[in-house]
Amino acid sequence: MEVYHGSHTIIEKIDLSKGQLNRDFGQGFYVTKIRKHAKNWAEIMGGKCGTQGFVTEFTYYDTAFTERLCKVKRFEKYDNEWLDFIVFNRNPFSPTPAHDYDIVEGPVADDKVQYRLTKFLQGHIEKSVFLKELTYHETTHQICFCTMKALLCLDHKDKTFALRIADISEKILSTLIIEKKSDEETMSNLFYDSDTFARLSDESSELNRKTWQEVYELLMSDLKW
Repeated sequence: MEVYHGSHTIIEKIDLSKGQLNRDFGQGFYVTKIRKHAKNWAEIMGGKCGTQGFVTEFTYYDTAFTERLCKVKRFEKYDNEWLDFIVFNRNPFSPTPAHDYDIVEGPVADDKVQYRLTKFLQGHIEKSVFLKELTYHETTHQICFCTMKALLCLDHKDKTFALRIADISEKILSTLIIEKKSDEETMSNLFYDSDTFARLSDESSELNRKTWQEVYELLMSDLKW
């Protein structure tokens, strides 16, 4: 899936610590599959920071591999569960972490929704009325990548050969450490000595054009795991 992030600057490297607290799905890196929404947000942020605003494009690998690696929560529409989740995440006084998901996907509480949400929280609108209003709201979409593990499923679209190799290698090593419950040194030696890495480093093989998940599965085959 192609996804987009609107900001005052081009995103070269994602830093989760810069994510705002108490957002819809918690702190994390947010993208959307709706480019015009990312563009609108880029213009807003650019205006605040004195730039033209930029949209950075990524590929989100929403596959069975992602499901195996990450804990994922999806909201298909504005509903009671989504509303409770939003309210809990936006509460700055919550004594416990909002959730333990790696990736959360669903509709956005944009400015129009936010205004009515405030009215609901103040007790001026019944919950059933508020949810009924949301059924007529325009389609919105967001994905929050909440953990470093989640970022393994997100790939920058514009990379040189060297950067693609480094990115694929980093994600494979992180996954090896997680799945095999091993240490970085052991998994690094295993990966960099493998036939898979030798092929990956050969630009003519075009293995670098494959997704890191595909390269990972090739590695598993090479190692007979």
